[in-house]
Amino acid sequence: MPFEFNLVVIADIFGIIAFALSGFVVGVRHKLDLLGLFIASALTALGGGVVRDVILNRTPFAFNEYYPSLTVFLTLFIAFLFRQHLKAKLERQWIFVISDTIGLVAFSLTGALLAMDTGFNFFGVIMLSFLTAVGGGVLRDTMINQVPAVLISDFYGSIALIVAVLVLLAHAFWIINPLSVALIAIFAITLRLLAYTKQWHLPRLEIR
Repeated sequence: MPFEFNLVVIADIFGIIAFALSGFVVGVRHKLDLLGLFIASALTALGGGVVRDVILNRTPFAFNEYYPSLTVFLTLFIAFLFRQHLKAKLERQWIFVISDTIGLVAFSLTGALLAMDTGFNFFGVIMLSFLTAVGGGVLRDTMINQVPAVLISDFYGSIALIVAVLVLLAHAFWIINPLSVALIAIFAITLRLLAYTKQWHLPRLEIR
């Protein structure tokens, strides 16, 4: 569907910008050099999309489109220009939290929309949405030898699952359109920011 393709491209750009900044912050925190910062940013921003496209059995968009890599370069340039690498605890500042949330929701949407367009079942749509949203972050954290943030963070990966379910419901009731997708995005972003503010966590099992 043409409008779904346009939504995917727009959501991809938002997601790439947000996650490139996320990778930049993690790289700065781990004192990576310039090449390391670029790799961390690119892997975070593009890794989920590459995993998604491999599952969809198509050439990863990052390999045949120019806008993904250009978006990463521009994001890093702007981050350096505004000297974001010199700011303490950047990952706790609201500008980063909001951008990371937008990236999470944007990539969740692209995964869900493309999975439905390919004809995936309920489980397939949910899994592709989840992997697109968190895949880049998992690859980045594995590269720097730390437990992937999605496994221990507060109400993060759950947002991708909620987005996928809402997109599936909208599709089931024939109301999947730019407006409904925008409303899902607004709801998911609001829920994530509320969860961050209230410090909501999923239950954890503890050994006593």
